[in-house]
Amino acid sequence: MEITLRAPASGDAAACGHALYHAFKALADQHNFPPDFPSVDVAADLIGMLIGDPQFYGVVAESGGKIVGSNFLDERSPIVGIGPISVDPNVQNKGIGRRLMDDVLNRAAEKNAAGVRLVQAAYHNRSLCLYTSLSFRTREPLSVMQGKRVGISFPGYDVRPAAERDLPVCDALCRDVHGFERHAELHDGIKQGTATVVEHLGRITGYSTEVAFFGHSVARDNQSLMALIGAAKGFSGPGFLLPTRNHEVFSWCLANGLRLVMQMTLMTIGVYNEPAGAYLPCILY
Repeated sequence: MEITLRAPASGDAAACGHALYHAFKALADQHNFPPDFPSVDVAADLIGMLIGDPQFYGVVAESGGKIVGSNFLDERSPIVGIGPISVDPNVQNKGIGRRLMDDVLNRAAEKNAAGVRLVQAAYHNRSLCLYTSLSFRTREPLSVMQGKRVGISFPGYDVRPAAERDLPVCDALCRDVHGFERHAELHDGIKQGTATVVEHLGRITGYSTEVAFFGHSVARDNQSLMALIGAAKGFSGPGFLLPTRNHEVFSWCLANGLRLVMQMTLMTIGVYNEPAGAYLPCILY
């Protein structure tokens, strides 16, 4: 089928959201998992925000004048993140997904991004094979955790809202743990009122843009990370992503009533440093 790729426009949000919702729902239904988005409107609202944010690059696929897929690239840090990518279920397995991936990877190359990352649903074998064929390497199994707020605090670990004055310390913390900073994402979280920091012995030992599907957290140790999770008012979206191999935090979450929703996979191209601390990735990476 003839496919045309182009930049998204503000009026594309509804059509892209429709394809996104149904693509993810069809895949989740096939494997008996809950859908990533509760409705077409929620998916369309997300696409609308991405299209309207100059820090995100987007591409849509059209066939016969109809939008059949889209993909986005988060360009807020030196490491860029891919997603969400979607292809209308009626036209899958026709090479559209690869075209959309090639486009954003070319964009990353043009921007001289130090690395590219994505998070993939572990039950989706086709996407794992596609991304591997595009040179992505599997780095980390992730557990999506959901449930009622934990509401637990730890003596000596004080969690408070993040402020702009915290940015330099948090940037340095992220560099220590990951080798790069995610300044713009944390700044967005501060503006939105979702970001928090944890202080121990008079210094910041962790921060979170939000303990949620689209938020990330970085901490020097597991205790600081658990303090951030314990203080969260809730976990928006399908849940938050936790590296499964972090046994201490994973078992603590289970012991405090959180449940495992599904497994996902962190994949990377380019620069990757083994994390030197505790962290929660977001769905983009």
